[in-house]
Amino acid sequence: MLDARQFVSSWQSLPQCSGRERTRVTTEQTRPTETATETAAPALPRGVVPLLVVSAFVVILNETIMGVALPQLMTDLEISAARAQWLTSAFLLTMAVVIPLTGWLLQRFHVRTVFLVAMTTFSLGTLLAAVSPGFGLLVTGRVVQAVGTAIMMPLLMTTILTTVAPERRGRMMGTISIVISVAPAIGPTVSGLILQDLGWRWMFWIVLPIALTSLALGAVWVRNVTTPGRPPLDVLSVVLSAVAFAGLIYGLSSIGESAAGHIPVAPWIPVTVGAIGLVAFVARQLALRERALMDLRAFGTPAFSIAVGLVAVSMMALFGTLILLPIYLQTVLGRTTLETGLVLLPGGLTMGLLAPVVGRLFDRHGPRPLVVPGAVVASAALWAMSLLDVDTALGVVVAIHVVLSIGLALMFTPLLTSALGSLPQHLYSHGSAIVGTAQQVAGAAGTALFITVMTRRSAAELEAGLGTAAATAEGVHAALLWGGIISAVAIVVALFVRRPQALSD
Repeated sequence: MLDARQFVSSWQSLPQCSGRERTRVTTEQTRPTETATETAAPALPRGVVPLLVVSAFVVILNETIMGVALPQLMTDLEISAARAQWLTSAFLLTMAVVIPLTGWLLQRFHVRTVFLVAMTTFSLGTLLAAVSPGFGLLVTGRVVQAVGTAIMMPLLMTTILTTVAPERRGRMMGTISIVISVAPAIGPTVSGLILQDLGWRWMFWIVLPIALTSLALGAVWVRNVTTPGRPPLDVLSVVLSAVAFAGLIYGLSSIGESAAGHIPVAPWIPVTVGAIGLVAFVARQLALRERALMDLRAFGTPAFSIAVGLVAVSMMALFGTLILLPIYLQTVLGRTTLETGLVLLPGGLTMGLLAPVVGRLFDRHGPRPLVVPGAVVASAALWAMSLLDVDTALGVVVAIHVVLSIGLALMFTPLLTSALGSLPQHLYSHGSAIVGTAQQVAGAAGTALFITVMTRRSAAELEAGLGTAAATAEGVHAALLWGGIISAVAIVVALFVRRPQALSD
């Protein structure tokens, strides 16, 4: 039972709820049958969720912030393009290894502990990168950063699912969509703005105080909203997941460079090793069932499987265009790094502004009225991008990218909410880890597909006598044509998306 002070505190902690919602939540708090996890939710301080969102945004931003800086780093550190690429590849590989572990971490430790470890690790990695005198320590800093980044997104998703009532999850998952879609999208813009007047180390010096502030506030505000258990850690599963996902992402990321002749290892080798590791990992998880590192029984829920598949397709489109458009803008249209970042900025801001609105619409109408139009709009934008050439006006590029961003914004929030909201509570942490892993693999696959098609088509056009700009434009056209084809398939799949039913353990 709640005493008077607890009742007043609980009421005051819900300033954004209507009177009806306050009555419902407060009544639910007084039910003796509620578990500790459920009754802890209203006790969260008001600023905790925004703090988690800002923290996740900052750490995810670093996933794409290095791309624009690579040319400057190659000059300052006197390294080749192949070595410089490891500053991004090492980050992605570390994410791929750590994310499958997050389901176990969130079951084993309190939310507060996991948050403090994630932000401390990220801050330490940021400091190492900022003070690094050479390439070796800089890569080390990126790896340490990636460990904290990999933990933050599943932590944010699991906390939202645990503390927010099902009828309000769409609105809250809209904020998560900002992190997932906008942070990577504006990474190149932030990098371009910093590098215009400052050195590459400032990309880390500017982020560090924000990370430290989030860490300090989290130490005060973040409370435990889950009840940790003692799930066993299967070491073989950890090894197999590392081999599977690191192999797949490294191999897929290497395909584009291999097509250009810039990679010493044939990409089919890590892809094959990763595929074999993935088969073994899946078999091991199915055999372990409740003791699995990543409980794949989540895929037994059709709504989850369909939504995760569409999230993967969306991430392929997002990361594919994020890698192609800068190449097109700089090589074909001759724009500067800063101009390239600014061209991508309106689309990123559009996704950020739409995400909360889409979340509220999801709470009212469910996913299908949003996902289907979103898939159609995104597909139309990709088909329109396939028409870009050497004479396309810059405003047309901005407009098409904004339209693509609108389509993706209509899809991300409903799909994430449908996927994770369809699971029983004991699978929340595993579902979050699965979604995070799928995003990384899909992003690498999208990048590999788009870059490989573009590189091979461009090389063929160069041999045929076209100039560099015209040949690159043809390559971009061919790659985005494939994006349009894939997005057309996504429209059909979107028709099967359903509103998740509130489930309990």
